Amino acid sequence: MKRYDKDSRIVMTLDAGGTNFVFGAAQGEKQIIPHFSIPAAADNLGHVLNNIRNGFKQVAAQLPEAASAISFCFPGPADYEQGIIGNLENLPTFKGGVALGPFLEDEFGIPVFINNDGDLFAYGEAIAGLLPEINSLLEKAGHPKRYRNLFGATFGTGFGGGIVSRDRMFAGDNSAQGEINRMDNKLYPGYSAEESVNIRGVKRVFAREAALSEKDCPEPREIFEIGMGRLPGNTDAAKKAFDEMAVVGGNALANAVTLTDGLIVLGGGLSGAWPLFLEKMVEEMNTPHKTFSGRPLDRLEIKVFNLQNPQQLQQFIDGERHQIVVPGSTRSISYDPLKRVGVGITRLGTSEAVAIGAYTFALHKLDCH
Repeated sequence: MKRYDKDSRIVMTLDAGGTNFVFGAAQGEKQIIPHFSIPAAADNLGHVLNNIRNGFKQVAAQLPEAASAISFCFPGPADYEQGIIGNLENLPTFKGGVALGPFLEDEFGIPVFINNDGDLFAYGEAIAGLLPEINSLLEKAGHPKRYRNLFGATFGTGFGGGIVSRDRMFAGDNSAQGEINRMDNKLYPGYSAEESVNIRGVKRVFAREAALSEKDCPEPREIFEIGMGRLPGNTDAAKKAFDEMAVVGGNALANAVTLTDGLIVLGGGLSGAWPLFLEKMVEEMNTPHKTFSGRPLDRLEIKVFNLQNPQQLQQFIDGERHQIVVPGSTRSISYDPLKRVGVGITRLGTSEAVAIGAYTFALHKLDCH
């Protein structure tokens, strides 16, 4: 995958959430100005657009030279290719659709690229995070196998996803690719997976198990510390909260990897709690299906490994290599019959991965035109 870590071009960036707009700028795959934020909410659309415009003007004023593009993530629904943002729950002033990309292109006179945060997160990790790290370990071990596909999932205020396939960020026909949040919830039929795989879900289960009211429920960071035994509290309730997230998330990721057949990287605020949920999540992904004959059926054609576990990581890298003879000759070739993927935690940090993804995507698009 082409890297832009030595490129001198500058791209202005924005991480847009329902609460704050966080602005920055990147050059050579690195942030070159301190991030700053502006409140996202405003009374009307004009105020919101003015906040975004003024934020980028503040960025431009700090740059050593003019930016080549603007590239950022913004919540959907959207038509990202055209730069149109649809009806947003957290930003109701966008109701009816807003041509945000063209608006900024008119304002600043440079190309503007908008994507979903899950897509840019996956792209950043494919460029400079988990994907190249695993391929480097395979190379050092003398193993010929290389991974070219990556599914990125974010666990936070929501449950997001993005797909990178063969060095390219996958784009669907409706800008709705990787929307893993809409998969079924294994534990609560009729509900979406996101109901259990987000901050609200973790808090809801902890409050239920600990017999607490919603207002008295601690935040997931504290629930994690309680579950690890580092803070006083209901340890069983904390473990249950992350167990439910693991089962629902693992089921959804197993469905996703059935189609993508590649590595999985996890990011978002809840990913830091992986010591409490990742082992169970991988276990769920490897749990076999039942059959009417009574014999179990492997859930996936591939085995899933926990890449945070040193022993499983080593098994993943080693595989089951042996030599097989080519029929009719004395020549032999290396064969590894172990079909496998792995799940790991972000190597870059979620925000950094999104920034690198946004930067690289913009320069790649510029170079293709």
